[in-house]
Amino acid sequence: MLPSVAPAEARLGLPSAAPLLRLRGLRKSYGRAAVVDGLDLQIERGQCLGLIGPNGAGKTTTIRLCLGLAAADSGAVELMGLPVPAQAARARMRVGVVTQFDSLDPDFTVAENLLVYGRYFGMADAAIRARIPGLLDFAALGHKADARIQELSGGMKRRLSLARALINDPDLVFLDEPTTGLDPQARHLLWDRLKGLLAQGRSILLTTHFMDEAERLCDRLLVLDHGRRLDEDAPARLVERHVEPQVVEVYGPRVDEAPTLAAPYARRLERSGDTLFVYCADSAPLLRALQPLGSGVRLLQRSANLEDVFVKLTGRQLRD
Repeated sequence: MLPSVAPAEARLGLPSAAPLLRLRGLRKSYGRAAVVDGLDLQIERGQCLGLIGPNGAGKTTTIRLCLGLAAADSGAVELMGLPVPAQAARARMRVGVVTQFDSLDPDFTVAENLLVYGRYFGMADAAIRARIPGLLDFAALGHKADARIQELSGGMKRRLSLARALINDPDLVFLDEPTTGLDPQARHLLWDRLKGLLAQGRSILLTTHFMDEAERLCDRLLVLDHGRRLDEDAPARLVERHVEPQVVEVYGPRVDEAPTLAAPYARRLERSGDTLFVYCADSAPLLRALQPLGSGVRLLQRSANLEDVFVKLTGRQLRD
């Protein structure tokens, strides 16, 4: 557990019930393209809100607007109870940020990266040095304090980026695709650390393309596409509301024959490339109906999940 100081309400004079982040009617366009289109959201203390959506859905732009790094065309942003961008610099003093790409300084050691970053928040060197051992332990990097950035693996760099984002003891952490490119072991370790932050009462705004990550970490998910809110709820409730309970994936040389056999037992059929997705309430009669195809098809039966919700709401087409 990381040591914490007084909560944001005491430091910034916030009402105890004030959301740490609130967006109302937020809009941002580049040319004729609306990147964020009338977005509303809020995050309370101890919550993890996930933003999921295809590439170009407006997730990173939303984070930039929240931090005052871009100006909205209309709408309002309150970060730590303060208006953004008018008081963005003051609000960011209580915020941590982990961007998609590491911005660690290769000229400094691991510990020096934390020290220099802490100075940006006006922290005294003695206060920063007192936090460094705990942050390195939190990131499982205590043995790498004197290592250069070039000596770290990708997973180590991501954990160091998270530790650096916590140097100012933030109440709200923005994580923009924090585990992209990590192997399963590194991802699970980072998830464990993020769960620990939530258990401490910190809040997280997370963007991710990993639906298992969203399900593990997020209290609520906001599905975003073309800058618009498509739906928002707890992960399990989104699955229950939008997708049939069971899914059978059918593929193989005789897949073209499967729709006719599957149709009487399916609530919904979708074809993507060489795979037929059959959504149903009960997979048992469907599997029996497909038996005549024999070895001409392969079947994968599973429960519906967040990826099915994502695809249903945003489509299967590739986004570049």
